[in-house]
Amino acid sequence: MDWSRVKRVKAEHPEETQGVYTSLEELIRFQFLTRDFSFLPSQPVQSILAGRYASHLRGRGLNFEELRKYLVGDDVRMIDWKVTARTRSPYVRVYTEEKDRSVLVLCDQRINMFWGTRERLKSVTAAQAVALASWRATAVGDRVGAVIFNDEAVIKHRPKRGQQGVMQVLDSVVKMNHQLHANTELQSNDGMLNEALKQALKMVTHDMLVVVVSDFYGVDKTTEKLVAKLAQHNDVLGILVTDPVREAPSEQRVTASDGTLQAELPFERKAVRDMVAESYREERRQITHFMRKLSAPLLEISNEGDVVNQVRKLLGVPTR
Repeated sequence: MDWSRVKRVKAEHPEETQGVYTSLEELIRFQFLTRDFSFLPSQPVQSILAGRYASHLRGRGLNFEELRKYLVGDDVRMIDWKVTARTRSPYVRVYTEEKDRSVLVLCDQRINMFWGTRERLKSVTAAQAVALASWRATAVGDRVGAVIFNDEAVIKHRPKRGQQGVMQVLDSVVKMNHQLHANTELQSNDGMLNEALKQALKMVTHDMLVVVVSDFYGVDKTTEKLVAKLAQHNDVLGILVTDPVREAPSEQRVTASDGTLQAELPFERKAVRDMVAESYREERRQITHFMRKLSAPLLEISNEGDVVNQVRKLLGVPTR
């Protein structure tokens, strides 16, 4: 891909930049792709991704859960007299108190995300994952907020209910996404991930779901401490955005650039491919390790393949 043409092509032929930049129209379409999407697979993440949670308090709630025999101390108002008369033993109706929750998504749009060798750049994959999480959350009545960050700035949206709140989040994602370009003099700021987490800590309360969508560039001990604080009273889900070239490098030369310097990577040499793959595996192990310590699930989403179907597969939901 000729990165020097990106800005000019985007203005003259926006259809040619598909995968390089996202659009509000593209992210809105995810609303319809998640209508029948289930976040309730038989996996440990099901209670986190359900959008609603069942509290440990049992009382007069919204959802009937079960009938069970009366125990000393039960509220007599919960006795089911018909079942009691039929069985000649007192039974009570048990309800699960259900509460809606707020979902806070963190979206990484730093220059290190402006890279990819397959269908999309990591920045676009991240935007699509954020759209998927946001639309699904609002579909079950939850509030959606966001912390969107690049190498210089952080945009915050307090959790709101309804489509208007999601649209505000996605509009900010698109604006930051379109600020990325290959010939920038901006250097990748590894400290902005921690800054975004600090801003998230100022916004969370209790029992929120915090979804961090990033390649986790810049993870360090401070990151672990910040995520640990978030996880104290909230559920944390990590979505690691990856590109296949690092996991399984092709046997062809690849041109890479940090926006200032450009170099060819001799991937035709097995030693180079093995070094790149091992570097990626070690990086992934570190990220997985600290998320696992916090009992926080980590989903890996690739630039290759439909994002919705990838999530379905990871969660054990049949793909379309």
